[in-house]
Parts: sequence; structure tokens; C-alpha cells
Amino acid sequence: MTTEVQVTRRGQTTIPIEIRKKLRIKEGARLSVESIDDKIIFTKSPSMDDLDGSSKLTPAKAIRLLDKMREAE
Repeated sequence: MTTEVQVTRRGQTTIPIEIRKKLRIKEGARLSVESIDDKIIFTKSPSMDDLDGSSKLTPAKAIRLLDKMREAE
């Protein structure tokens, strides 16, 4: 999907709504920005919401693991 956007005098632009919805980019989301040749690449950084449900640990096991890690410090 290619969409043309305009850059403001402060260097800001708007990510079109279709792209924000597709990539689930919400207010406060973090993006990595890099330039490759004459391109600007924005990559969505993972958030806690993106990681929700991705662990095989139960909440109780996760808490025990965190407690162990804290004790080791």
C-alpha cells in the first residue's frame, strides 16, 4: 500500500488511518525510524499489548520466576 503524505515545516507527518488500523498503531505507540538509500522505513516497536498472550507461562509461574530473578540480584 502506498500513500502520499505531506511533511509539515516541523518535520511531522500523519500515518494514514488505513495503515494505522492494519498495523494496530495507536496513540503513544513507539516506532523505529531508519533511512536506507533514499527511503525512510518506519517499523512498529513491540508493545506490551502485542506480547499479551504470547507467553506459555501462567501468571503464577511468571510471578515466581520474577521473584527468583529478583532474589538473584
